Amino acid sequence: MLRIAPIAAAVLLTAAPAWTQVLVTTLPSPDAFSTAGRDTGLPAELWRGTPIETARMVLPVLAAKPLSPAATALALRVLATGATGPEGAVGDEALVGARAGALLALGDVAAASRILEREPGVERNAELARAAAESALLAGDNTRACALAEGRTDTYWLRLRAFCQAEAGRMAEAQLTFDLAQSQGRDATFARLLSARLAKTPPGAASLRGGLDFALSKALNLDLAVAKPAPAVAAAISGAPPPSPTFDVSAIDGAIGGLAPALAAGPPPVEAVSALIAAAAEADAKTRARLQGAALLVAALVPELSGADRTRLAGFAVPEGKGPVGRSLSLDAAADGGRMGELALLALWTCADAGTAGPALGDRVRIVRALARVGLMDEARAFALEGLAGLK
Repeated sequence: MLRIAPIAAAVLLTAAPAWTQVLVTTLPSPDAFSTAGRDTGLPAELWRGTPIETARMVLPVLAAKPLSPAATALALRVLATGATGPEGAVGDEALVGARAGALLALGDVAAASRILEREPGVERNAELARAAAESALLAGDNTRACALAEGRTDTYWLRLRAFCQAEAGRMAEAQLTFDLAQSQGRDATFARLLSARLAKTPPGAASLRGGLDFALSKALNLDLAVAKPAPAVAAAISGAPPPSPTFDVSAIDGAIGGLAPALAAGPPPVEAVSALIAAAAEADAKTRARLQGAALLVAALVPELSGADRTRLAGFAVPEGKGPVGRSLSLDAAADGGRMGELALLALWTCADAGTAGPALGDRVRIVRALARVGLMDEARAFALEGLAGLK
């Protein structure tokens, strides 16, 4: 047998070709926004300069409050983007959960699922775990959702565990868990459905408020078509991504010179915008408010107006919005600094406060202008079209 002396062996190892050597590098820790939910076309520096505090404040609001169609489209695009997060986002598992939860609530189940699949902290963090449980229930993976419920005692988890115990045929345990959940916070709809599962009482209509209601209604073989689904449930049922918003502006298009089709396709022609501003300035008392509101929405998309147009706009007596002055100041500052992500979050904060009808006209004009300035032109036009459709 061939023997190699220790010293000779060391020499041979030292002289080994470069291709046999293994290089070990330390990969950077993922942050709350680095995983892409889908390709959105937004830049990797989307969140550059965004305060982490703003993200922590706004994302949970987006999961809890309904938005207008234009605001929903903006939220879905920025939250699905894979980009380096704000400073402080590394290791922030709660923020990942809030991001995924907002995407779920707004109807992009696929994007939320991709983010959650690549997140190692799902078992550790309650925000992440809840988003993962809802995602699993929507996908029909009740086993995964039930595993996440073990050992957790907040009301949501008790309800989920009661459902899981009932599905496993452990009815006495399910009843005890259900009673404990009800003692923490009563929910008449969930009580009706789970009681039907436990005691064979009449279940009534299906409920599709979220993943847990969806799973329970399916388990009871209820007719899902008669219930109005939340966006996440609608996406789970259809299997399709959230649709792009459309707006019926036919009622006002004639009054604004037929600008709406051009606005839907791209930037409005400057000459047509100038003609609309002039017409709005000279309108009679009956049509003045409507035309001036339309002119402001469309003019907010134009990078540079003539001096005459700016003078006319300055005289339009459209009231200020309802958003806090401080937020409007921060929105303008984000636009000045080109901070796309921060601007989007601030705009969405105001939209969440406003509800499904969207922001007040004064707030909307400011949002349209700010979005256009940072390059979110598709979203700016959507907000303008939504505003035009709402002018009466």
